[in-house]
Amino acid sequence: MPQYVAALTIVLLLATVLGRVILLRRTGTRAMHFGKVDKTDFLIPPVALFYFYTLFATAFGWPLASADRFFRSTAVAWLGAALCLGGVLVLLLSLVSFGNSFRVGIDVDQPGRLVTTGIFAVSRNPIYVGFFVFLLGQFLVFPSWTPLVALAVATVLFHRQVLREEGFMRQQYGQEYVEYCRRVRRYV
Repeated sequence: MPQYVAALTIVLLLATVLGRVILLRRTGTRAMHFGKVDKTDFLIPPVALFYFYTLFATAFGWPLASADRFFRSTAVAWLGAALCLGGVLVLLLSLVSFGNSFRVGIDVDQPGRLVTTGIFAVSRNPIYVGFFVFLLGQFLVFPSWTPLVALAVATVLFHRQVLREEGFMRQQYGQEYVEYCRRVRRYV
């Protein structure tokens, strides 16, 4: 059962982000700027599709190259499912706090206002924190190589993107962003 909950959270996560992008588009805001700063970002979607297939295949008994698991524990799997739901909740709170300033990627043309309230008063990067918690939960539900590697690679890629965004924010918002960095931690 926890594997079904974890698989459902993948759908919730994707629907939440894509739904927000579509809603912003209807208000005239182009929120999708993925791959504009670094073209290697386009390597992420095929890897993500492989990752999603692997988890859905494990949850629903579809064909897999390997179904080996590091451990089997129902309690740990339920903890993982709870972390998945928690990660989606953090993402949802982030999107609400972002308002119309939400972007996927760096928008150099119309970046929106600097958001420092809501969940952004606790973490400067709650979306990445939410994704990390989500991926950690996925690993606990599906303890195999694919989720473990995805967690490790995503952690490195998230940090790389955070550093890019911080450079842009420093340039875009100047002293206001520097003061915000003094008050609020990068992650948690």
